[in-house]
Amino acid sequence: MGAYLCPPAVMHGEHSIQTDQILAEVRSRHPQAPWLPRIDGIAASTGITARGWMLPLETAVAPSGGSGLRTPGADAAREALTRDGFDEDEVDRAIAALDAIPAPQTIQERTAPAWAAVQNYAERAAREALEIAGLDAADVDCLITSHSTTPALPGLDLSLFNRLPLRSDALLLPASQWACIAGTRSLALAADLVAADPDRVVLVVVSEALSTTYQPADDTLESLIVRLLFADTAVAAVVTGRPRTESILRLDAAWHHTLPKTSDLHWLDTRADGTHFVMDRRGPRAVQETVTAMWEWLRTRHENDKQAWHPDLLLAHPGGTRVMEYMEQTMPDDWPTGLLEYSRDSYTTGNRGGAAVLDILRRAHDAGQKTGSHTVLYAAAPGLTATAVEGEWL
Repeated sequence: MGAYLCPPAVMHGEHSIQTDQILAEVRSRHPQAPWLPRIDGIAASTGITARGWMLPLETAVAPSGGSGLRTPGADAAREALTRDGFDEDEVDRAIAALDAIPAPQTIQERTAPAWAAVQNYAERAAREALEIAGLDAADVDCLITSHSTTPALPGLDLSLFNRLPLRSDALLLPASQWACIAGTRSLALAADLVAADPDRVVLVVVSEALSTTYQPADDTLESLIVRLLFADTAVAAVVTGRPRTESILRLDAAWHHTLPKTSDLHWLDTRADGTHFVMDRRGPRAVQETVTAMWEWLRTRHENDKQAWHPDLLLAHPGGTRVMEYMEQTMPDDWPTGLLEYSRDSYTTGNRGGAAVLDILRRAHDAGQKTGSHTVLYAAAPGLTATAVEGEWL
């Protein structure tokens, strides 16, 4: 591959949402939920006490700004009441009472402010990443973007093209549906692009407002877990075909893997009140299958090395601590302990989706790494698909 990565810029959601705030909101809204007595234990098991959102919690739980009883519904209700013999005053009072009932936000009310935030955070991350790399927007030959939770057309690529702005001949590659693998797969694609032309400069930007999947009306146990997990983050990084003074990691190889017939394990479901993240309990076991396949890829790749090979860092976003535990249990016995230290550290403040791996990489960089340290970046996403990138610290 021979691609070179500069330190990523990371923009965390500026609104700190405490787990206690979420639990209080859930208790007040779903006092009869059968799982309510267990929520403290469930919250503790995530290890997350706070997460950053681009918008405050009040925005996610607020009722619709419109009428509680939509116009077609009001007309139908008025007609039915009149038909049943109510006089005009009684009908007016009934309609007024119905209209006062808070309605859930519409998809437009949920998505519009989040999409604005995604663009703003992405621009800030992109500008900082370019500054870190010692480059200007005019130096960018290709832009790779991803944002799964705020669908838009035109998307983040065109937004950043105009905001930065980029040259008119810059190649724009939007990848809105990569979700959790956006970080690793963007780096793999960027490495392929600079391999074809070492003079290329590729800017990678991932911005996710995962808090848009916080749906107050949902009363399932799975929806409680979704409420507790997600954080909002924008990340950006520069990949070049030739080493720069600012380069920190050489990208040497990439691996991709997709499990057939697993698209029903995790998905985004768009409804009238916004986007819902739905997950099946079989999901973690399917992610484990991709981990096993990655171990085999690394074993095959290094089976002829003269010295025993092992990573010094494993920067992984498998979706949760359960799969991290599986990774630690199934990696070769002679590998060192603590390979997932930075992955676990990132997860204590929330699941960042496609932005996670670059956030984890930034944490590793800030801690200081030895030149020559072998590193594997891995992530799995709904589909179920996974990408890993192997590299070495410079």
